Amino acid sequence: MNTNTGDTATTAATWAVVAEHYDTADATALRRAYYAEVAGRYWKRPVTEAEIDQGMLDFPTDGLLPPTGRFVVGRLDGEPLACGGVRLLDPATAELTRVYVDPRARGTGGGAALLAALEDEARALGAERVRLDTRSDLVEARALYARHGYAEIPAYKSDPYAEHFFEKRLA
Repeated sequence: MNTNTGDTATTAATWAVVAEHYDTADATALRRAYYAEVAGRYWKRPVTEAEIDQGMLDFPTDGLLPPTGRFVVGRLDGEPLACGGVRLLDPATAELTRVYVDPRARGTGGGAALLAALEDEARALGAERVRLDTRSDLVEARALYARHGYAEIPAYKSDPYAEHFFEKRLA
């Protein structure tokens, strides 16, 4: 549900997803967990705290604040277990980034709730479509996007870590 302030609240089962500044303690912990998982999968080993710190510096949260974007945190029974961001690439196109559901909460509807909230935020920013990129090894993410109407498209940007690009038109 969108309000005039741009806050989003979406419920799927016992999930609540709300807009939150990306620097809150919960949002920061989730962004660190996201980076630890994607980097660990890429390097095929656990990452160190120093590597997570560096990754957070190398991939800043630019544009995830109004008026160019938003960040959301998803809570399952009040526990922060999911996050994601959306930022405008141009006035009609938004990009999803840092979409993450804690492995302990996968399969509970968090991914669907997260995508619905991010799509609502993209609409509130004026976007007509959303795009995202991901890697081949992030199989769960690719399946989630396909289940929710995202179609694979040609690359829309150059990124050494991106192997699959998706887009969804917003109604």
